[in-house]
Amino acid sequence: MRILLTNDDGIRAPGIVALHDSIADVHNRHAGPLLGRDAEILTIAPKTVQSATSHGVTFHSPLMTEDVEFRPGAWGIAVDGRPADCVKVAIAALWPERFGAASKPDLCISGMNAGANCGINVIYSGTVAAAIEAAFLGIPSIAVSLHLGKGKPDFERGARHARLALDAVLRDGLPRPGECLNINLPICNLDEPEREPPAIRVGPMNTHGLVDRYERRVSPGGDVYYWASGDGLDFHATEKGTDVDLLFERRITVTPLRFDLTRHEDLTRWRERLSE
Repeated sequence: MRILLTNDDGIRAPGIVALHDSIADVHNRHAGPLLGRDAEILTIAPKTVQSATSHGVTFHSPLMTEDVEFRPGAWGIAVDGRPADCVKVAIAALWPERFGAASKPDLCISGMNAGANCGINVIYSGTVAAAIEAAFLGIPSIAVSLHLGKGKPDFERGARHARLALDAVLRDGLPRPGECLNINLPICNLDEPEREPPAIRVGPMNTHGLVDRYERRVSPGGDVYYWASGDGLDFHATEKGTDVDLLFERRITVTPLRFDLTRHEDLTRWRERLSE
């Protein structure tokens, strides 16, 4: 069982370090490692922060790679590119170089992102894009994100909650090839007391747009510019039972995603409309 671990916050971000340790069970907090004691994790993640880069990929500049110790005793490969780049180069080149021709990860996990990726933010998220890229290439994949509150986030506790969710999702086996699940974890702050593990709920993506806010500023040279000032989780509406609604109720949310953007129900109408 081999797992590709990636993210969009950078290979040394506290979220990916905590999630790596929780998956690997380095603190011996779980009854058994994820999907068996022989699970092997290879971390291949962006060299620098790539938040909100969505599904951008690199074509006109080289993807430099570097072996890095992203935490004491744990090594991975940093890619000077975007999250989708990391998955593409991992599956096409780095994985076969390490494990043999035609080999692929059994599972891709992207995260743990510092910030929720629910609702329409799924479209902008580099974390989710990495998971979708893996799914598109036939690898079962899971994106994991932590909702941030006003206090200092407790990534270790969040990773424990992530492990519970991953164990539940994988209890009966891996997702199907090409399947992508999006997991969001409720707020875990260091200044909050330990609570019972959150309940896990499955819900659809909230599809209402964000309330965008921009602060108008003037540069010393007199040029006008605008600085994004929204909080990223303020939506025009939130439907009951969606990922946003459940996350704000402090549930762990699981949302199955797809990468086929075709509106299949409209194909016939448009064929008839455009037929000669």
